[in-house]
Amino acid sequence: MAATDYLTVTALTQYLKRKFEVDPYLGKVYLTGEISNFRLRPHAHQYFSLKDDHAKISAIMFRSAFEKLKFTPETGMKVLVTGRISLYEPTGQYQIYVERMEPDGIGQLYQAYEQLKKKLADEGLFSAPKRPLSRFPKRIAVITSPSGAVIRDIITTTRRRYPIAQIVLYPAVVQGDGAAPDLVRQLERVNAAGTYDTLIIGRGGGSIEDLWPFNEETVARAIAASQIPVISSVGHETDTTIADLVADVRAATPTAAAELAVPVLTDEVVKLQQQRTRLYNAMTNRINFQQERLNKLMAAYVFRQPQRLYETYVQRLDHAQQGLARNMRTQLQQTRQRYQLAQQSLQGHNPLARVQRDQTTVTQLADRLNSEAKRYLADRQEHVGKLINGLDYLSPLKIMGRGYSYVTQDDHVVRQTADLKAGPATIHLSDGTATADITDIQPTSED
Repeated sequence: MAATDYLTVTALTQYLKRKFEVDPYLGKVYLTGEISNFRLRPHAHQYFSLKDDHAKISAIMFRSAFEKLKFTPETGMKVLVTGRISLYEPTGQYQIYVERMEPDGIGQLYQAYEQLKKKLADEGLFSAPKRPLSRFPKRIAVITSPSGAVIRDIITTTRRRYPIAQIVLYPAVVQGDGAAPDLVRQLERVNAAGTYDTLIIGRGGGSIEDLWPFNEETVARAIAASQIPVISSVGHETDTTIADLVADVRAATPTAAAELAVPVLTDEVVKLQQQRTRLYNAMTNRINFQQERLNKLMAAYVFRQPQRLYETYVQRLDHAQQGLARNMRTQLQQTRQRYQLAQQSLQGHNPLARVQRDQTTVTQLADRLNSEAKRYLADRQEHVGKLINGLDYLSPLKIMGRGYSYVTQDDHVVRQTADLKAGPATIHLSDGTATADITDIQPTSED
């Protein structure tokens, strides 16, 4: 065969893809299988696999289709999917493009309900501290359908039990795709108003699809964020929605919600009357008790003879004054005695006599010092005279006066013949000098 008779890989892949797309049986396929290799990609297309005991197929679910799901797929979950089979040309791999998906063996909404319930429970929205309901609300906001029986039941019950409360309806869509955003908007409006004591949100019974807006995450978070205590009354007594779990109080019916929101006015009036009677009796008893105490106090001798109140204090004051006078006299006498003793001691230690004695001692010491100084000076003068005589005796001038002289040559004293040299020399005498000319040097023989 010629080379032109061979197909390229691209051509074969395109042919097979065309076969997949034109096959009427592959245009809409219903599959059941177990999800494998699923990893959630937020706000993106989802890639995973479907498998059973003997085979596996790749699957892709585009973002637009995935965002419509009411539950989050997980690896290992059995699902029912609807889609079309086609071939991905770059890899030559066939796969199913999923358009719809729901859990196999359990309703999709129920699966989504359980997943959201677990998520919010893990976050602590259900176990968060509940806000207490106002005991005597003045204004109550009601978020529900304006045409349903819920608002009528709430109004009827409230007027019967507590007619002084004001009911304000915030009409909302409570069923269908647009119900959740509308409920959130009305919740935000009620909180923004800031003039309500209690908020009731609810609707009548229905299927899980009818009640689904009250299972939406946005509604649950709006209820949890409310600053006003929320009573949830959704469905019948057996129905439990996410809104019921997040709300501060759950009511089984709209009538029960109204009963929880307001007290019975007549009962409260009776309680007030009872409290008034108890208060009156308590105050009367207290006044009587205090009056008896007053009567006893008025009968006391202090009020009948008030001077007796300070008689003891006057007597104690007199005793204190007498004691003070005695103490002052004793203190003064002791001070005088100490003064006299000090004066006598001072006279015995008169400093004038001691000064005179010290002056005599100083005069004597001065005389001794002068005598010793004169004697020491005479001794030093005599010693200096002896030293002068000794120096004079040792003076070379004294020796030269006896006929001695010395010779210098080149400003050096000649001590021996070896220091002489032929030439001029100076002879030093006692009364002057003489110049001589050395012509012959004869050293003394050592023999």
